[in-house]
Amino acid sequence: MSAPGLDRRAFIREHTRLLPVPHAPEIAIHVAEEATELWQKTEDELAMIGLPPPFWAFAWAGGQALARYLLDDRAIARGRRVLDFASGSGLVAIAAARCGAASVEACDIDAFAAEAMALNAAANGVSLAIRLEDLVGRDEGWDLVCAGDVCYERAMADRVVAWLGSLSARGARVLIGDPGRSYLPKERLEALASYAVPVTRTLEDADIKHSTVWRLTS
Repeated sequence: MSAPGLDRRAFIREHTRLLPVPHAPEIAIHVAEEATELWQKTEDELAMIGLPPPFWAFAWAGGQALARYLLDDRAIARGRRVLDFASGSGLVAIAAARCGAASVEACDIDAFAAEAMALNAAANGVSLAIRLEDLVGRDEGWDLVCAGDVCYERAMADRVVAWLGSLSARGARVLIGDPGRSYLPKERLEALASYAVPVTRTLEDADIKHSTVWRLTS
């Protein structure tokens, strides 16, 4: 569903600023400085076009942890075919590209996120293949699959983790970045690294979220 004449890229530029990511300052993304204000503007001004909450406008804790993990050990992504699932701002995808990945795909189902990814990739001088589609259930041979902050709703977590598990079973490396959200399947996860990540208090009810990068087993 879309509105005639809506300029998503102009909306993003108007309501965000290009700023360094707190826990991965090598990367800058377009973020909303006043989180609640943007959320309200989104509901009030764009409800008629069915705009989802603007997850793309924030550097979430799990994504920051994943980006930091990749940047600190660039061999993880170097030369690999990478998928950043539910990419949002494109932060993790940009980190993978910075590490020398052979190719990086960033997918999301929100058209605003796709525009944000394009803007952020250009700002960081990297190339991403941006996919505006739901890839759950697909396997296109990725070597490394990253998913940040995808376990906040039971239905989504169950569906996504089952799919990610199938990718892991056939040999893909699957990394999940998460600050301990409710539906994280810890019994299937191996902790790789943990970080104290600065976040937006109005969204997370904290200034720091302790976030872990996990490897999903099959």
